[in-house]
Amino acid sequence: MMAPKLRFPEFGKEPTWSERKLSEVLKEHGSKSTGEEQVFSVSVHKGIINQIEHLGRSFSAATTDHYKRVFPGDVVYTKSPTGDFPLGIIKQSKITKSVIVSPLYGVFTPETNALGCILDAYFESAGNTINYLSSIVQKGAKNTINISNETFLSKALFLPANKEEQQKIAAFLTSLDDLITAQNEKIKALQAHKKGLMQQLFPAEGETLPRVRFREFEGSGEWEEKRIEDLAIRGSGHTPNKSQPSYYNGGIKWVSLADSNRLDKGYIYETKAEISIEGLKNSSAVLHPSGTVIVSRDAGVGKSAVLYSEMAVSQHFIVWRCDKSKLLNWFLYFFLQIIKPKLERIASGSTIKTIGLPYFKEMCITIPSIQEQQKIADCLSSLDDLITAQSQKLEALKMQKKGLMQQMFPNPNEIEA
Repeated sequence: MMAPKLRFPEFGKEPTWSERKLSEVLKEHGSKSTGEEQVFSVSVHKGIINQIEHLGRSFSAATTDHYKRVFPGDVVYTKSPTGDFPLGIIKQSKITKSVIVSPLYGVFTPETNALGCILDAYFESAGNTINYLSSIVQKGAKNTINISNETFLSKALFLPANKEEQQKIAAFLTSLDDLITAQNEKIKALQAHKKGLMQQLFPAEGETLPRVRFREFEGSGEWEEKRIEDLAIRGSGHTPNKSQPSYYNGGIKWVSLADSNRLDKGYIYETKAEISIEGLKNSSAVLHPSGTVIVSRDAGVGKSAVLYSEMAVSQHFIVWRCDKSKLLNWFLYFFLQIIKPKLERIASGSTIKTIGLPYFKEMCITIPSIQEQQKIADCLSSLDDLITAQSQKLEALKMQKKGLMQQMFPNPNEIEA
């Protein structure tokens, strides 16, 4: 018998949590498609545990007679490995109507919806999911993950037996999730507002006037189209020989394709890899000053950033050091953010999409006066600061939930006092 460290006071004298096999609390209902439901794939993306709660993405299938129905509250297991979840994902569906999924998924009805919510919260942790699945996984053909539904249900977890306690925990977890969802929606709304504002503050392609202009610049005339080459010093970078260990880990920040997830966030502060003075001297890499604007021309085409400190970059990036009397670096950064879809479209290549150097040599930008550039950059930067602050609140909520979860579930490695 076990008890969690953190428990609602009214259940403190209740019997402790007991070890129960999943087969006792999850039942495979085996319902098949009626031909009327939508088909959904449980697709997983970085930062999102499972898309079934958002109804996933629909796709066409020749026949769906053998597909499984998923009802609201069902627990779904998909063997598809991803990122932190190499053995697959276990998730309670948050759908409001039944859908159907591939027969490869395990679909189970929990003993109570509250218990399904508790299992969902428990398996939200990659560590808990891996711990549960690792001892029962078997590798199939081509090292595919193979866990039968019967095997999936064969292990046990410590769970609350009291249904009132289950309901109390589930209601608490749901309220936390609602806070996290509301915060996430606030961030999405701010991002959508920023995107719409950018499209109005910059002229549309082929035009020389924006749709919206700050009052002090109304009637200031048309913006001028110029080559970026005439407004900034263009540069690039290089990759030091990776067979020479002394060329790396020398304290010089070096932006590479491995930093793709750090781009499109304004400043880039850190890099995954560093190079050394020796690596710098023995390659075509150069140090670029803080404030330099960079854009990826290969994988992750169009992603951009501003260097927070002095850094080098790989050959996959174009960099610009702006002439402050003609072009402001943050104005250029926001311009690159706007044209990112265009850069993605024009990139070519069978394996890795890329944009050749000649394009960047002739690349043009339509600009107003430095004063108007500054006003636009300040406005959008303030929005970015607000989005960052709200994103930090979101991460704090997630960390709070994670910390509470660690105390609300018994640790089987600790013997109850």
